[in-house]
Amino acid sequence: MSFFWFIPTHGDGRYLGSTVGGRPVTFDYARQVAQAADQLGYKGVLLPTGQSCEDAWVTASSLISATEQLKFLVALRPGVISPTAAARMAVTFDRLSHGRLLLNVVTGGDPLELGGDGIYLNHEERYQLTFEFLEAWRSIVTGNPTTFAGKHVNIKEAKTNFPPVQTPYPPLYLGGSSIGAMEVTAKHIDVYLTWGETPAQVKEKIAKVKQYARKTGRSIKFGIRLHVIVRETEGEAWQEADRLIQHLSQKDIDEAQKVFARFDSQGQRRMAALHKGSRESLEISPNLWAGVGLVRGGAGTALVGGPESVAARIQEYKDLGIETFIMSGYPHLEEAYRFAELVFPYFQEEKEAVPEKQWTSPFGGIAAR
Repeated sequence: MSFFWFIPTHGDGRYLGSTVGGRPVTFDYARQVAQAADQLGYKGVLLPTGQSCEDAWVTASSLISATEQLKFLVALRPGVISPTAAARMAVTFDRLSHGRLLLNVVTGGDPLELGGDGIYLNHEERYQLTFEFLEAWRSIVTGNPTTFAGKHVNIKEAKTNFPPVQTPYPPLYLGGSSIGAMEVTAKHIDVYLTWGETPAQVKEKIAKVKQYARKTGRSIKFGIRLHVIVRETEGEAWQEADRLIQHLSQKDIDEAQKVFARFDSQGQRRMAALHKGSRESLEISPNLWAGVGLVRGGAGTALVGGPESVAARIQEYKDLGIETFIMSGYPHLEEAYRFAELVFPYFQEEKEAVPEKQWTSPFGGIAAR
């Protein structure tokens, strides 16, 4: 079991959908968040991808020397880049970071953004492209001279001259709720990711992925992407959830949902179904709150509560087979500390990151070795 954090390359702040208290995307701030995650004991960080974000590869590369143990989950975009160039980039990053690269396979879901990248394939075709892309990429990155003639990928004698540090290659992650996503996962993916749906929905999804994986004889690991609002008491946490969306108007919510409605992502549709564009009944399962998805695309749910409640909900997902928890909170710097301090102690594997010896200094602070 491992906890990841998030680098907010699309900007950060204290309120959703508002410029009040907003923080711009700067290298200095991204470095602060990454170093906090590194020092607190998070195993890795996810970097988002898309038009609204700074480039994930450039950002992650700039943070290699600023961190020591942290792994970087970076987007691999079939169709946006060739499998040959992607293999060389992955090998170089893996070597320069001494094996700290993880790859998040993203097929895309916004037709306008995909058009800007020159991709005019429908949902099913994009997963066909992804299947071919990964078939070629996995061969190239392991050093095999690769010729591949498919419907979407056509390369001849492609190769890399250097091996990656991680063998046979940096682990591949993918999130998707469609049959196409599960078929690609069964054949090529190491860790299947789900957004934060209810435990019952997650259990059903895991069972489906395992069913597809059995056909290929492969074993798949599982992860989940969630926001978190944890405070010392339940009441404080729920007050913070309300505060996070206090600047949102119904017009803001309607406009955001109109944008998300054009996506052909089944995962995005499932997120929208949890809140139905309304502030009412946002607690869709114990301590699982759908308020983030009112105006944020992608992962739209948060665990909300005191440390014991949040840890209990995490344990529920863990019992279903989830091993990787990719968390985030607003603002990301402060919440990285808060989550680590309040929740890590409930999980033995994270206690190693907490200094064993602490004492009160003469000035009232806590010193640690």
